Amino acid sequence: MAVQHSLELDNGSCDDDGHPARTGTLWSCVAHIITAVIGSGVLSLAWSTSQLGWLAGPIALLIFAIITYLSAFLLSDCYRTNDGTRNKSYMDAVRMYLGRKRTWMCALLQNLSLYGTDIAYVITTSTSMRAIQKSNCYHREGHKAACSYGDTTYMLLFGGVQVVMSQIPDFHNMEWLSVVAAIMSFTYSFIGFGLGFAQVIENGRIQGSITGVPADSVADKLWLVFQALGDIAFAYPYSIILLEIQDTLKSPPPENKTMKTASMIAIFVTTFFYLCCGCFGYAAFGNNTPGNLLTGFGFYEPYWLIDFANACIVLHLVGGYQIFSQPVFAFVERWFTNKFPSSGFVNNFYTIKLPLLPSFQMNPLKICFRTAYVASTTVIAMIFPYFNQVLGVLGALNFWPLAIYFPVEMYFVQKKIQPWTRKWVVLRSFSFFCLLVSIVGLIGSIEGLISAKFG
Repeated sequence: MAVQHSLELDNGSCDDDGHPARTGTLWSCVAHIITAVIGSGVLSLAWSTSQLGWLAGPIALLIFAIITYLSAFLLSDCYRTNDGTRNKSYMDAVRMYLGRKRTWMCALLQNLSLYGTDIAYVITTSTSMRAIQKSNCYHREGHKAACSYGDTTYMLLFGGVQVVMSQIPDFHNMEWLSVVAAIMSFTYSFIGFGLGFAQVIENGRIQGSITGVPADSVADKLWLVFQALGDIAFAYPYSIILLEIQDTLKSPPPENKTMKTASMIAIFVTTFFYLCCGCFGYAAFGNNTPGNLLTGFGFYEPYWLIDFANACIVLHLVGGYQIFSQPVFAFVERWFTNKFPSSGFVNNFYTIKLPLLPSFQMNPLKICFRTAYVASTTVIAMIFPYFNQVLGVLGALNFWPLAIYFPVEMYFVQKKIQPWTRKWVVLRSFSFFCLLVSIVGLIGSIEGLISAKFG
């Protein structure tokens, strides 16, 4: 890190605080957010809508969109302190406003959430790669054929790609990757919506009911509803990387204004796609809505379009994986740099030149840690390859503490809001409501995960 820092200074491309000059714009910010938000979660929304029904399903999607924007609004104001100091990461902000003790709790939750999201992306990517192979098999052999393939090979292949991609230095070098990933997410979301719409036209009617898919008992129905809420909670929030994205924005204009505008645009776009995919998927398949809209084989034809959509998912999640892993890399590498300032293994960069490729800088710590990180997410995904249940657990774990509790508490400190004022009571009530949603989502998703593994 020290060597890299000196190289940046030599290039004269530094900000006023000696860090790389920030060049991010409103649209690069929107691309980063969409890459982070429209991920594997969108594919589970038709299933979530089917569990909640025609009344509660769309309402839940809209409520989570509003909650996500409120969270982003509060957090974006915490980027700069009153004296102008920049908080370059979520944990920097927590440390500044809430103190050291809660910073450690935040660090654990944030990095666990980012790590879990990367595990979910490994699962989703392998599922999509397998779906391409199954789609071609069904096309050749017929829809009743026993086209059964494993996940392991695809998970290992994706892990190998991520070992290489993880050597991207940091967020500032990822704008191109986010733009490509955002285009891919639009593409497969639009295909999912289009196929659902076409299926509704073909059926000649809208399937589903007000109460959703029936269950054998009230308890079973509650578990599924809770898990559906967990899946929706996973699909929206991006608070844990909001400040890292905000730190890429050039100023003027003020970064918080740009981030609020970008958040509004990105959340509006994603909510439109979420409602389209969730509602048309449910309308097309009713009680038989698959857990993953594009890999659960509600659709068989046109097979080439299913293949293309799943290829877009794979390309998107190559970038999405990096969006969520880079903050973990930065946190761990910064800790090692501060702990071992004189270590060559930690701080030295070496120039490597390979045939037919431009020379690039390599650091021993980065190679070892980032490779081990990718390997561990791949192995855990191989042990728990359960798409909807894993998304639900991650969504519920992440939702209240990181998307609601810490942003609300930091906003209180930053704006000096006194207890029992109207704004304090409203935000406290908002936080408590979101806590209840998180608890029921977590309970339902853990029950689903246990049932899938041992049932």
